Amino acid sequence: MLRELVCGVLFAGLSAGFVYAAPQPANDKGSATQTITGCLKKGVEAEGYYLISNGKKHWELYPESGVALAEHVGHTVTVTGSVAHRSAAQEQVSQPNEKKEIGNLQHADLNVTSVKHVSDTCEK
Repeated sequence: MLRELVCGVLFAGLSAGFVYAAPQPANDKGSATQTITGCLKKGVEAEGYYLISNGKKHWELYPESGVALAEHVGHTVTVTGSVAHRSAAQEQVSQPNEKKEIGNLQHADLNVTSVKHVSDTCEK
């Protein structure tokens, strides 16, 4: 009985170790929260902002109330939020402007809940 208890505890401990040691996806599009660092730029649209991530991806940013992006334009920032799921009609309206910003980069939309200043400049 003691042997079974010890084996059970040992197995549970090792199993938990493997779960916690498993690699977690970073900035995966399926993740609930995304944290992205890159260069913040003013978009073509009046209240539009976008970020070119260090991974060379274009993120169209939709700041939540209280998130001030204007003061960080041209700076390296880290934004946190969730992937925005926009309707086809919303995408159709914004796509002409996004195409001017994107070039050949991959694209995603992000609802921004916070912004953190990293540097006064962007990497070239």
